[in-house]
Amino acid sequence: MKKNILVVDDSALMRSMLCDIIETDSRFSVEDTAKNGRDALDLIMKKHSSYDVILMDINMPYMDGLEVLKRMRQNHIHNRVIIISSLTKNDDGRYTIRALELGAMDFIAKPESYVQIRNEKFRNEVIQSLCMACGVNHETKHSVIKLHTVRHEEKNENRVYGGGKIVALACSTGGPKALKEVIPRLSADIAAPVMVVQHMPQGFTKPLAESLDGISAIKVKEAQEGEVLKNGVVYIAPGGIHMILENRSGKHVIGFSDAPPREGVKPCANIMYESLDGKGFEEIVCVVLTGMGADGTKGIRKLESKNKIHVIAQNEKTSVVYGMPKAIAEAGLADEILPLGDIAKAIIKNTGVLNNGR
Repeated sequence: MKKNILVVDDSALMRSMLCDIIETDSRFSVEDTAKNGRDALDLIMKKHSSYDVILMDINMPYMDGLEVLKRMRQNHIHNRVIIISSLTKNDDGRYTIRALELGAMDFIAKPESYVQIRNEKFRNEVIQSLCMACGVNHETKHSVIKLHTVRHEEKNENRVYGGGKIVALACSTGGPKALKEVIPRLSADIAAPVMVVQHMPQGFTKPLAESLDGISAIKVKEAQEGEVLKNGVVYIAPGGIHMILENRSGKHVIGFSDAPPREGVKPCANIMYESLDGKGFEEIVCVVLTGMGADGTKGIRKLESKNKIHVIAQNEKTSVVYGMPKAIAEAGLADEILPLGDIAKAIIKNTGVLNNGR
């Protein structure tokens, strides 16, 4: 049976192109279209059970996509929503992060030109994302990416890292929402730095970091080239570049690699994990959360052969997509398989906290 899709976009051209893309795949069918959020919400309220996936723009007249997501939540409507967002230099990155916070499960970067809309790359991204949302197998690896507020008065930004333990976390589809459940629960006094690879394109990781920082006691930031690692700081890999760890002048520092994508993604968690090998850590706490594919498994397996590691994987029930953590579990690498709500506690248990800020 075909999966029914609701397409929501204020651009008639984009609606038409998305419908054409969807109808080229025999597994999917466009059930309805809407030209703004108000019309979309009317359809959703009446026919939400008819839609397997809602493909929706953010910036629309009368009612934007964020408001639609809010209204859906208020009415306990839980359709799977994929956001189509423009990669521009305005605040679209922040809007997309907010959409993920409100329950959208994935987003696709909207092309900036008619030529890009028509190319095969964009078509594949749309179909792959729909397959992921519907639980349908796809022949190729997913290549798109596919957060109570208590803040301490001061965050621990100036503690030099002692070189004992490090946390390395990987996630993809559903990751921003999962990170909201993990990062704010980490103590600002955690006795380790935290490196995070979330599969995202350029332009989205900085607002993600800022959003998480705003609700967390621990310091959260987009990583920068040459930064010396510090305890009590979360470093999120910038979108579109690989984050690695390097030894420079006897210190552990953030480095970047512009190597081609691996596992269909850039940044790639395997590259981050591999860069930790042989760096003299007392222990590496590897955490793998929700996501499509198996990124992280090869890198963690390499670490296991020569380093002391502790591996925490998210369980199936709480994962938006049980791909990356499933691969860890099936490879026999997981020391703990936990629901999302227990992962921060497990991280702290394995790293410990600083005594008097040292």
